Amino acid sequence: MPYVITEACIGVKDKSCVDVCPVDCIYEGENQLFIHPDECIDCGACEPECPVTAIFPEEDVPANLQSYVQLNRSAFKGENPPKRPTR
Repeated sequence: MPYVITEACIGVKDKSCVDVCPVDCIYEGENQLFIHPDECIDCGACEPECPVTAIFPEEDVPANLQSYVQLNRSAFKGENPPKRPTR
């Protein structure tokens, strides 16, 4: 998984990252946005656009936020996966 959205996005869902994603791989969950691990092309456009610094390359996710790597993966495997973001 190239990029992961973490805790700082919860309740914020600014969507600046959505606007710059060239492959539309960012989806909206109930409480936060998620990056689809199979669709992301690792371009990095989303990371600098996040106003709350919630997006990290997977290898740079801080230790205290590592649970978001699995959360991001599993979000797309459940019965209620994230949807395309609304504006």
